[in-house]
Amino acid sequence: MTFRTIFDGQPLRRAERGALVVWACLLIAGFSVALSLEPDNRGFGTHQRLGLPPCTFRALFGFSCPSCGMTTSFSNFVRGQFAASVAANTTGLILALCCAVQIPWALASAWSGRLIGIHRPESAAATLLVVLAVLCLSEWIVRLSLAA
Repeated sequence: MTFRTIFDGQPLRRAERGALVVWACLLIAGFSVALSLEPDNRGFGTHQRLGLPPCTFRALFGFSCPSCGMTTSFSNFVRGQFAASVAANTTGLILALCCAVQIPWALASAWSGRLIGIHRPESAAATLLVVLAVLCLSEWIVRLSLAA
């Protein structure tokens, strides 16, 4: 009987290892941008400090979209203000945690030449995306029902 360990993940080619390093750098850049933005006290709208327009969904319908508060959540997360991050967008905090964990994972995987802990990357990515989407939509429904 053969047992898998977390270090038995899928082997990586040179280009894939490079892509993981680039991915880690992009995540670090994203956190750097979040750190440069002062979180909006309303719990949403921090993205406007980047020159982006207000949420079109909110402007058209008068209530938040599922991703309203994500930038504010990230901006609070990088400051260690976790309660404010949750208040802005709980899924944003969870996504920020997922991104933070991916930085050392991506670098360690690139260094080792294997996807650490992942044997089927397509399944892992799809599962993570579905879980985050369900959480985001569920939180949105709860927020809408509490606001009504």
